[in-house]
Amino acid sequence: MTGLHFSGFAVRAAQITLLLFLAAGLALVEPCAGGPFAFSDTGSLINERDSHTATLLPNGKVLVAGGYDGNSLASAELYDPASGTWTATGSLGAARYAHTATLLPNGKVLVAGGYDTSRFLFLASAELYDPATGTWTATGSLATARYAHTATLLSNGKVLIAAGSNGGGSLASAELYDPANGTWTATGSLGTARYVHTATLLQNGKVLVAGGYNFVYFASAELYDPASGTWTATGSLGAVRGNHTATLLPNGKVLVAGGYSSGATASTELYNPASGTWTATGSLGTARYANTATLLQNGKVLISGGFNESSSYLASAELYDPASGTWTATGSLGDRRWFHTATLLPNGNVLVAGGSNSGGYLVSAELYDPGTPTPTPTATPTPTPTPTSTPTATPTPTPTPTPAPDYSLSINPSSVSVPRAGGIATYTVTITRTNGFSSPVTLSISGLPSGATGSFTPNPVSGSSSTLQVTVSRSTRQGTYLFTVTGIGGTPPLTRTAAATLVKKQN
Repeated sequence: MTGLHFSGFAVRAAQITLLLFLAAGLALVEPCAGGPFAFSDTGSLINERDSHTATLLPNGKVLVAGGYDGNSLASAELYDPASGTWTATGSLGAARYAHTATLLPNGKVLVAGGYDTSRFLFLASAELYDPATGTWTATGSLATARYAHTATLLSNGKVLIAAGSNGGGSLASAELYDPANGTWTATGSLGTARYVHTATLLQNGKVLVAGGYNFVYFASAELYDPASGTWTATGSLGAVRGNHTATLLPNGKVLVAGGYSSGATASTELYNPASGTWTATGSLGTARYANTATLLQNGKVLISGGFNESSSYLASAELYDPASGTWTATGSLGDRRWFHTATLLPNGNVLVAGGSNSGGYLVSAELYDPGTPTPTPTATPTPTPTPTSTPTATPTPTPTPTPAPDYSLSINPSSVSVPRAGGIATYTVTITRTNGFSSPVTLSISGLPSGATGSFTPNPVSGSSSTLQVTVSRSTRQGTYLFTVTGIGGTPPLTRTAAATLVKKQN
């Protein structure tokens, strides 16, 4: 694998890079009819991708741009909910993933930053997509190249870009984009450098940034005030996390769910802007990270997909009810996936697109039907069984993978640094065996930079762990590199992956 892949995380520094296998299938299909609280297939993307962006345009179509399929992508495509099909539109000027996309008040889409694997380059460039012409044009560049940052449209129409990473570590800087003149200006820096955090525009016009990663995961949170251009600390999360989700609820509170610290977490919390404090709320049924969160028109929050070390890539989905503070299972995705996108359509359905899993990068797309709140009271006999049917269907997908022998991989520590002169980074790859899995597992590594090599002792692995040593030469460029360890074992062969970060210091 070439270069860095935010899609895997590593936080992936923790974000996790992924997969050398490519998923095929370019056929477009009409949307399949699905019932309420269920996912159904819709037309497939033209290009497989994860770590892309998806933006709902004023005309009701969805713009998907960039992403990763083993290399950064420049292609873009449009989804038409009326036909359930995707069509190609103008390509980005620069291939990128782990970028941001923001719908501006004028109807154009601003794409900024990201990483280009073909040039091993963190990007400062920004581009504008015009739905009227289907083309991209360059606009002012960021002062600081970055990826895995956040972009927030402020109440004044400007766009706040905050934090991120550029290979030299996490960033604390922030910038403002002015659509009126297409330029960026520096604004106050965050108190804590971070990436794979979340940023949420509050009802009072301030921006809440929470969690993230900077060689460790943390729980701190900060508020940006557009009036003063400054950041102030606010209450810290109850749990450290990165690669989580944050959703502004209709009551003005912010729901943070899941994420990664030393593993996937199921905990969720609510931020109250009035008091600046967090309180725990109901936990997810399944711990997960690199999933999506979508506020539905009925005020509930849909969580879909993601990754869990014990269950691997997830197809399960859950609904959060702010009235009760609880999660309930809902229909499962047809494809397990992480680093996908989920977009609320004008008709209330949710479009889930792309992502990746152990089989490769995905072209598939699905629609979630949240149902209508009104039918429940209409038919008196029906309401009672209706809620019952939801949990009844839920256990079906969960036990499916459980009976079969299986295993998962994890890497500790998640990040190791070597000096500029080079050296050896040592990791422990742990194999967790479940349901009687006893076969040897053969390990391989991908995603290392030029001048770095990896070796496992032992390999194949019949026990529970192997020592991975990554030898880094002086010629290796300074930077942060996400690599993937792939295991193959069993009959039929089961492929599992894990990822970690290698840092080549500048001094």
